[in-house]
Amino acid sequence: MTDTTEPSPRWAGLSLANPLVMGIINVTPDSFSGGGADPDPPTLIEAGRAMRAAGAAILDVGGESTRPGAAAVPPEAEIARVVPVIRALAGDGAVVSVDTRNAATMRAALEAGARIVNDVSGLRHDPEAAGLVAAAGCPVILMHMRGTPATMNAQAVYADLLADVVAELAATRDAALEAGIAPAAIALDPGFGFAKQGAQNVALLRALPAFRALGHPVLAGVSRKRFIGELAGEPDPARRDPGSIAAALFAAGQGAAILRVHDVPGTVQALRVWQALAAS
Repeated sequence: MTDTTEPSPRWAGLSLANPLVMGIINVTPDSFSGGGADPDPPTLIEAGRAMRAAGAAILDVGGESTRPGAAAVPPEAEIARVVPVIRALAGDGAVVSVDTRNAATMRAALEAGARIVNDVSGLRHDPEAAGLVAAAGCPVILMHMRGTPATMNAQAVYADLLADVVAELAATRDAALEAGIAPAAIALDPGFGFAKQGAQNVALLRALPAFRALGHPVLAGVSRKRFIGELAGEPDPARRDPGSIAAALFAAGQGAAILRVHDVPGTVQALRVWQALAAS
């Protein structure tokens, strides 16, 4: 008898049969969420190991804050921050992504063992980035953003929010394809909180199927974002994990393949219960 079961889709060598949890590791002294309050590499390496043990499929390591109004960090400083953490975690066998806009940092991170590039600018910030990713043949996450972290809030004005963001992210994807990046290597991120304000984030979260229709896995990065605080009435980003988990589960229900989170144990546990209930 022939087995006609369709194989589970895969990205970055990982099965997408169930949503993947990506743990956030901020090697920065000024993360908006409080997660980078101690950028000491040994501390962050142990935090990454704990995330992996708790069920994180990917560890996302970044050395530049991209909070609204944040100043750029020189690639040299960014590399010095992230490479020791990436090298240690990749050496453990973890799937590591590097969260960076800079080609030099991408190169150094990949050499240190990172497997994925996660670029909030969608490879548009650094003219060398797309070619580097194409040559490396690595998976890449392309995010929608207007402007830079320092200017993006002023650009959250859209003629048609969903149509504009989908079209702009599709154009970013098309540029990556033209640079030689394989379609199967690409995941897309609508960029919650990046040139989007309050209710705009909620509308896009409800419209995730429109991004899935572009034909790539979708990442939802809503953890501790300002709109979570607005919905929950919680001004302290570090106290927004319950609301973040609720939003992550909603994103999973809308088809998000990857959930980028600060609270890995809580999100993994919530996903397990949600999946068990949905299957019963």
